[in-house]
Amino acid sequence: MQVTTMGIDLAKNVFQVHGVDASGKVVVRKALRRSQLLPFFEDLAPCLIGMEACSSAHHWARELNALGHTVKLMPPSYVKPYVKRGKNDVADAEAICEAVTRPTMRFVPVKSTDQQAVLMFHRTRALLMRQRTMAVNALRGHLAEFGLVAAQGAKSLAELIESVFEGSGTDDDAVPPLARRALAPLVAQLRQLQAQIKAIEVELLAWHRATDASRRLETIPGVGFITATAIAATVTDPSHFTSGRQFAAWLGLVPRQNSSGGKERLGSISKMGDRYLRTLLVVGATSVMRYARSKNAAGAQWVNALLARRPARLVSVALANKTARIIWAVLVRGETYRAPASAAV
Repeated sequence: MQVTTMGIDLAKNVFQVHGVDASGKVVVRKALRRSQLLPFFEDLAPCLIGMEACSSAHHWARELNALGHTVKLMPPSYVKPYVKRGKNDVADAEAICEAVTRPTMRFVPVKSTDQQAVLMFHRTRALLMRQRTMAVNALRGHLAEFGLVAAQGAKSLAELIESVFEGSGTDDDAVPPLARRALAPLVAQLRQLQAQIKAIEVELLAWHRATDASRRLETIPGVGFITATAIAATVTDPSHFTSGRQFAAWLGLVPRQNSSGGKERLGSISKMGDRYLRTLLVVGATSVMRYARSKNAAGAQWVNALLARRPARLVSVALANKTARIIWAVLVRGETYRAPASAAV
């Protein structure tokens, strides 16, 4: 078979493949079990293979690249317009095979195992932080039923827990022994979650110190080692984006357009792309705004001028957009962040 282009519809156990030759004639259309996929492509001459970027796509891309094939990953939303009719594995594989040959198609760089491992740390940390928030809210709510209300912040809650459950204060008499035993699992879970989050942050910090791109990103205001490691692991090839604005658009930090007839209509941000990275950048921008009134803060004049005429949340998103463009420039040029001349003076 003279297969030049192949489309694979990925799944857990059954994979649908669709292959065409140089003239576009269909020469392969079959379903393969998981154990049959790699042996099938070992017998094929090197060809172009297209797949949708999903959870297992990077693994299969690395395996097929090792066999000499050229694998390109595409966002599923960009493949969907090429599905002719209906939704099934055969039609999806055919659409993938056609989409991968389009000259204007945008592709997803293949991640290494190291990058995927770092992103797993981030996803695990985000899950543990959500669980910690749930435990904190439940504990606060139950203690409030006995008239014990802690101020906002982890420090105030820790002091209340110590006072109630360790007998170091006068609040232990306000909670009956039965209630303390009922809430003890929540306290134990909260402390365990805190220790697990700390352990993950230690691992991320070690990877951050060993990665040049992550260390250079940390020099940008509003970018700590958490954001730096997440971006360094996610953005495999920064030159994949033609400009900083395209990178910010990929993160969903630009206005959504609804323009027609030569008239531009801009709305709120599109919120496309990686939600986790966008959240980290907005949170970092919010922290920068707190110090914007300092005369020595980088970009303070720009932030304060914008705060004078726009709401704070809008300014934080605008600052996150600006940070995203700086991140792209730092990654592409291989340099560290340099503060503006006015701020340096």
